[in-house]
Amino acid sequence: DHLNEHGRSITSACQYIVSRLNAALHLECGGDILDSSCTASDETNNFSADDEDDLLSDEEYFEDNMDCVDDPASQSEELQLAAEQLSALEKLKKSIRSVEENGLVYGSVQATDRIMKELKLIYKSASYKTGVYSVNVTDDSIYKWDVYLKKVDPDSPLMGDIAKLPAESQYIHLGIMFADDFPFAPPFVRVIRPLITGGYVLSGGAICMEVLTKQGWSSAYSIESLILQISATLVKGKARIKTAQNHQPYTFELALHTFKALSENHQQNGWVTPPQAEG
Repeated sequence: DHLNEHGRSITSACQYIVSRLNAALHLECGGDILDSSCTASDETNNFSADDEDDLLSDEEYFEDNMDCVDDPASQSEELQLAAEQLSALEKLKKSIRSVEENGLVYGSVQATDRIMKELKLIYKSASYKTGVYSVNVTDDSIYKWDVYLKKVDPDSPLMGDIAKLPAESQYIHLGIMFADDFPFAPPFVRVIRPLITGGYVLSGGAICMEVLTKQGWSSAYSIESLILQISATLVKGKARIKTAQNHQPYTFELALHTFKALSENHQQNGWVTPPQAEG
């Protein structure tokens, strides 16, 4: 008797869940389900209000089962991405799966998920679509990005310098590297080319900005906002493109060494806030 009563309770619960789903999705009954009608009634089951409290709400159910439901909002978001970006995202997903299947270390799940989200948001952004900057993922590794900053303040000398570069290289090339503990640690960002004077760009292409340090970074920051902030900082710092051939070229090793040194210095002595007149 106890088993029969337990079975009836499970059946009643299933009937209730089915009825809630039908109502939420506006479905009509396509046939008998669990020998019951499409709607549950108090007369045909013993499901109590206390039992109902133990069930997931409609919102919680769909959050846990997004892969099982065709979400119009999700489909609409996908349509905002160009075929080229969708192809790039799919290629990255396959690359990540391949590495994981081979048992190799590939960053962290937390960092990978957040970086994929950031890349998707960038592909949808107005700045990306209007050519303010572009992004390429380096060597199919989502942890290494090449960012090509093509437009800064149009009235700035820096924009004039960019326009004078050869047509195929009218941009400032930034390198972004993410660590396993992203987004709780900032990415490492450096200028790769061209050579720049001013603009808080230091030896090796390191960029002197508090937001790029652990003390100034927040996990709430987006990568697009960071890219645009770097653009504004270059202009504010009166950055100019250097054409001299005898200038020391930028390298990753020198940029990392310089950045670590400036971070330690500012950690000990603090950061200086420029006068409001300087932006």
